[in-house]
Amino acid sequence: MGRADARRAQRRGARRAAKSGGIRRLFTWRKMLGTFFGFCLLSMGAFVALYLYVDIPEANAMAERQSNVYQYSDGTLLTRTGGVNRQNVDLAEVPEKVQHAFVAAENKTFYKDQGVDLKGTTRALLNTLSGKGKQGGSTITQQYVKNYYLTQDPTISRKLKELVISLKVDQKYGKSDILAGYINTSYYGRGASGIQAAAQAYYGVDAKDLDVSQGAYLAALLQAPSQYDWAVATPTGKKLVKDRWGYTLDNMVEMHWLDKSERDSLTFPYPDKPKPAPGMEGQTGYLVDAANTELDKQGITDDVRQAGGWTFTLNVDKKRQKQLEESVDQQLESKLDRKNNKVDATVQAGATSVDPKTGAVVAMYGGVDYVKHYRSNATRQDYQPASTFKPLVLASALENEAKTQDGDLIGVNTRYDGTSKRPVVGSETPFAPENEDNQSYGDVTVQTAMNKSINSVFAQMVVDVGPPAVKKTALELGVPDKNFPERPAITLGTMNASTWDMAGAYATLDNHGKKVTPFIVKSAEHRDRTVEPVEGIGNQVISRKSADTVTSVLTGVVDGGSGKAANTSAYEAAGKTGTSENNKSAWFAGYTPELTTVVALFGESPDGGAQVSLTGTANSGRANGGGFPAQIWADYTLGALGGGSSAQFDLQDVERGEVSVPASPPTTPSQSTSPDPSTSKSSTPPPQLPSETPSQPTSQSPEPPPTSQSPEPPPSQTPGLPGEGADPGRPGNNNPSSQ
Repeated sequence: MGRADARRAQRRGARRAAKSGGIRRLFTWRKMLGTFFGFCLLSMGAFVALYLYVDIPEANAMAERQSNVYQYSDGTLLTRTGGVNRQNVDLAEVPEKVQHAFVAAENKTFYKDQGVDLKGTTRALLNTLSGKGKQGGSTITQQYVKNYYLTQDPTISRKLKELVISLKVDQKYGKSDILAGYINTSYYGRGASGIQAAAQAYYGVDAKDLDVSQGAYLAALLQAPSQYDWAVATPTGKKLVKDRWGYTLDNMVEMHWLDKSERDSLTFPYPDKPKPAPGMEGQTGYLVDAANTELDKQGITDDVRQAGGWTFTLNVDKKRQKQLEESVDQQLESKLDRKNNKVDATVQAGATSVDPKTGAVVAMYGGVDYVKHYRSNATRQDYQPASTFKPLVLASALENEAKTQDGDLIGVNTRYDGTSKRPVVGSETPFAPENEDNQSYGDVTVQTAMNKSINSVFAQMVVDVGPPAVKKTALELGVPDKNFPERPAITLGTMNASTWDMAGAYATLDNHGKKVTPFIVKSAEHRDRTVEPVEGIGNQVISRKSADTVTSVLTGVVDGGSGKAANTSAYEAAGKTGTSENNKSAWFAGYTPELTTVVALFGESPDGGAQVSLTGTANSGRANGGGFPAQIWADYTLGALGGGSSAQFDLQDVERGEVSVPASPPTTPSQSTSPDPSTSKSSTPPPQLPSETPSQPTSQSPEPPPTSQSPEPPPSQTPGLPGEGADPGRPGNNNPSSQ
């Protein structure tokens, strides 16, 4: 190598040495340590700034959403509504060992830490930066913050906010509040958010009834709800959840929250099979709608309910509700051919059953299925109650101490002219209603007139009392002021009312004249407020003697009158049948000393909901209240009373009134004027009685109808019940008649 080559090599070495020395000078230990401390100071400054900048935010919308729970009177679940299956509970409602199970499974140092796990959080951040996604290692406080205040997004910004907010939450709130928030916002699988929904979903119990073994399983679930749900878990998943369940219990022993002997005695609590959450099908939707209507009036409107978190306990008795559904199915639906029979396809049944001592609605039937027929047949007010209104006419006569046209006090044994198409006397509005099958009864008592539902008698009684006075009494008893005319035709129930309304009116009679307002919501509870239920019992609206007298008369209707299909001899009962104009509705309203129930059938066109005739229902000919409605009522009442009851009506002062026959009506002007067009088109003069029957003592028994009358067939026979008044124009009968 020459000198020139040596010099070039020397220069290259010098350059390499200079470069190496520069690097060493750049990365000296002093500079590296300084950089590290500078980074730490910068990070600390950034964290302090972040801590000062980030406040505890408002809860996220999903975290605050809860379901509303509707339950039967015994506390069993009816349904849940709302987008989130969550019902928050106070920590005090969760057994202490179950609380400890969650801490043992997730964060043993929970009661001592400051809300964060720096080591776990750092590991999660590094995993996030390296693309490994969402990682565990958070404290219970951090998980609660993530669930309640933030989101599940695996981002650095969210993780940093979680850290800061967790520190602040731990400083601001107690451990009990944080633990309660954690178990109420966590997702457990099976659509259940929160421990209450999870307890129901996996074990069919409330959170307060969980045992430690079940609590340990729910705590174990939180690590991987889908993987650890025993019903769908793979063999690996089942092994993992069993291991985590054991791990949780072992930690409890370690933390002195569980005795070793108790731990050793515990067996794995296999959860129940999943069940679909009860929806609105069947009768559920009708019950919920009735409850919501009542809640609206109490200020718990739809907007309030949307926030969730309410527990609504209904008065509905689960066993009686089931019995009512079965009675309708057995006595009606099983006999209908809805697919092939056009009449059967129109039949809609509705019923309301009330405890007359409290006003509580204990059972209700709204229709075949809420998802198939949205409108509730129990609460709809677009049909006429027909002759179920007649007892209210009598109640008004008794309450007002009304007198006949001859000045006789109206009572049980007061005698009236039961001639069909007899024009009423003393009314500015002409009215001459036809009895069913145009049958005339002659001289009859009020008791017989009620038993046979004789239209002509009660039309005259309305006039004797005065339509405004009758309406006033009816409104006080609970009939709504809906299309309620003040004319003699109201005796045929030409206003509109629901089974709910009529159940209230009849329950008031049952309750000796003290107002009964049906109500379905037993209690409405929220974590922040409780709403008192409707007051079901009100003031005395008619005297006890008036109410008890009507009850006495109505027992005769069940014992041997138009409502005898409701008599099973297993209980004492009072009731009244009714069939509206053209057989568009058929009713039976009745009560025992313990239960008041109104059942009705409505003819409704499947196409547009127009009212149509029920004639021919189940091929039974002319519909009437003494048929299917009375049969449903009897079957339900027998079952609802546990097979019968020995309770008797406690009736007082039921006999009063004179018994003379009112004078025959004049031939003018009534006979020359058309009757009330809303009820009858007939203007045929009535037969004249040979002579006026003299007055008789009040102790006289009700006089039977004339011997020329044909025997009364049972309610199920095609011709219907003689004397059951129905509004004029009933199909299947050449003579318009009325029930």
